[in-house]
Amino acid sequence: MSSLHKPEKLLYDIFQSAQLILDFTDKLSKEEFQNDNLVVSACERKFEIIGEALNRLRKSFPEIATCFPDLDKIIGFRNIIAHGYDIVSSNILWQTIQNDIPKLIKIVQSKIDIDK
Repeated sequence: MSSLHKPEKLLYDIFQSAQLILDFTDKLSKEEFQNDNLVVSACERKFEIIGEALNRLRKSFPEIATCFPDLDKIIGFRNIIAHGYDIVSSNILWQTIQNDIPKLIKIVQSKIDIDK
């Protein structure tokens, strides 16, 4: 196993990507978000990282991955963004950012020592 696949690194990657999504969208309205291709693209990339890190966590550290109740949904969302890019709407991204990213951050913070 490479050092890139340590659970702490994967959890940190999830946390950092989720936090960046919130940072990117912090001062934006839904409409501003939907009209800002750069921010939408950046968020999509961070969602891909979150999904891939969770997929690696599931494969290498299943006991930790079980702490994420929506694990399959998150990994599936990553796959849709990566492979079904043409069917991902900015509305779905926005709703996920608003409803799911804060919950994801709390789960990760409960697993590793991050002061945020």
